[in-house]
Amino acid sequence: MANSPFLRHIAEEMYARRYAKRTIETYVKWVSSYIHFHQKRHPATMGDNEVEHYLNHLVNELDVAAGTQANALNALVFLYKEIIGRPLAVQLNFVRSQRQQKLPVVLNPDEVKRLLERVTIKQKLPASLLYSSGLRLMECVRLRVQDIDFDYKSVRIWNGKGGKHRVVTLAPELLPSLRSQISLVEQYLQADLSNPHYCGVWMPHRLRIKYPCSKSQLGWQYLFPAQQLSKDPESGELRRHHMDETSLQKAVRRASRQANIQKHVTPHTLRHSFATHLLQAGADIRTVQDQLGHADLRTTQIYTHILRRGGNSVISPFSRL
Repeated sequence: MANSPFLRHIAEEMYARRYAKRTIETYVKWVSSYIHFHQKRHPATMGDNEVEHYLNHLVNELDVAAGTQANALNALVFLYKEIIGRPLAVQLNFVRSQRQQKLPVVLNPDEVKRLLERVTIKQKLPASLLYSSGLRLMECVRLRVQDIDFDYKSVRIWNGKGGKHRVVTLAPELLPSLRSQISLVEQYLQADLSNPHYCGVWMPHRLRIKYPCSKSQLGWQYLFPAQQLSKDPESGELRRHHMDETSLQKAVRRASRQANIQKHVTPHTLRHSFATHLLQAGADIRTVQDQLGHADLRTTQIYTHILRRGGNSVISPFSRL
């Protein structure tokens, strides 16, 4: 992207419209792929036919999932509507991915316990939050100190997937660890404030102007801070960002191997397990939908399919012999 003024322009335009960083990166990646697929022709010289050809290529040649193809389409719709100024046709004619959605991998309670027992000390609290509150990976690492509500035993999630806010449950067993973690964050903050080059934590959008002192207040600091200060790629200022999410991904995978769990385990597996175990415990599916932050109940219902399949709901004919 750094070598393309056009792609930089797209990123800057999306940033000005307050798109999430991950969304910007995803859209720019797909636009770049689209341009390279058509031998680096400028998108302004192309249109519906070229977009349809590219979307067909994704399915017929690369066999991408429906969600992946939808991401590419969304990026190109934004490109032509907001950047080129020539919206695509409402009804594009392309082959839609027919790959079935995978059933989520779910751990049983014993496997969750064994995994969390083997996660490193540094990663144990965030990994525990993934399971105990059903958080997405980035929702967890982006938590601020003030997002933890000790009085009501809840966690506030701001700007989750789709820009939505929600409040989720907090396991009382984690309160002592959270208080210790906040004490550690306070130590980091005191050390940072003594650094003349430190410019405070990153603040979202207009809040940095509306509350200029908040960047140095404990409540706004990341709950899981990085060990080292780093330069803000946006402004070049010295800040302490949140922990790298890849370190938590690696820690969970490593703990899964050490616990001899014969399943493909990622941090998101803990979120799937949270939802499934809630339903097993008798929670209403609407409650689970609210906890997970799903816009559509059908997304949550995939966990009911897990509970209805297999030996816990179907009697094998072998048992009747």
